[in-house]
Amino acid sequence: MKVMLDTCVVLDYLQGREPFFDDALNVFIAIANDEIHGFITASSVTDIYYIIQRCTHKHERSKEILNNLIKLISILDTTSEDCINALVSHVKDYEDAVMIESSRCSNIDYIVTRNTRDHEKSSVRVVSPLELLDAIS
Repeated sequence: MKVMLDTCVVLDYLQGREPFFDDALNVFIAIANDEIHGFITASSVTDIYYIIQRCTHKHERSKEILNNLIKLISILDTTSEDCINALVSHVKDYEDAVMIESSRCSNIDYIVTRNTRDHEKSSVRVVSPLELLDAIS
């Protein structure tokens, strides 16, 4: 099963953000145990780095964290076509629309996010971390 992780889920895990950390941790455990194959978009990588850098204030430490992350999950390319299709999407949030388009084109099974309401018009099934964990157990 292929899952696209929204940036918020990745940051919940990396930053230990409560009350979301446990569910995010369990998603990453499922990825580490090869129960699911996790992805993030190429555009999410820069957002994740930026936020990590703001917390650590150390370039090398931020790169190390990002390096460890991409040992666990794959980066899905975002194409110009994904960006163009997102512009005409019915999804209001452009960043979400790009993630949905990238996921759709790559046959992703689920988008995993805490903000499921923001993805109501998604052409890819959207679940919360807990819903994903229920689906794979």
